[in-house]
Amino acid sequence: MYCIDDVRSSRCFLRVAIHLAALMAMTICAAQMALGQTTRNFGNDPFLRISQAITNCPEPAGPRITEADWKREAHHRIEEGNHCYMEGRCRLANAYQYDQEIAEALRRRLDTLRHTMPAWQQSSLWIMVRGRWLTVQGCVATDFDRKGFLGALREVPDVERVIDQTTTTPARGVPYPRYGDNVTNPPAR
Repeated sequence: MYCIDDVRSSRCFLRVAIHLAALMAMTICAAQMALGQTTRNFGNDPFLRISQAITNCPEPAGPRITEADWKREAHHRIEEGNHCYMEGRCRLANAYQYDQEIAEALRRRLDTLRHTMPAWQQSSLWIMVRGRWLTVQGCVATDFDRKGFLGALREVPDVERVIDQTTTTPARGVPYPRYGDNVTNPPAR
């Protein structure tokens, strides 16, 4: 159809190759659109997996959201982040500027808790740091000391709030959006 006269010529081969490449690119784009929007961590919010002892605990979506959700959330992040400073609750101009510092302090706190409160390691937990809030998500044993563990996390410098989204019965469902589910991930704030 493209090279009726001489199918063996290099020009003919190049033409066919270009058309096949274009067709393949269109197919890939169509497949991506059919799968829906992908999620990612647009705000670069720290998201730490801190333990993995309980099998079959669904992974949380954490800070991974669609681009459309990110665009909806961006105004809220700016407004809430700045209010913190204007109200005198923050030394930095935006609450989200603390996240990396908090994540580092959280890692150090968890290192200490490995020795002083080792039972938390018999869980499957993720922690999201977002605007001075820690959101603890995952699965814990029935005898897990939630109050003690969450209280220890509240002691991390600059943490304003700790949110508990854990369960002892993951087979009945989890109190957080799961990674890979096609759901909107609401902001934790």
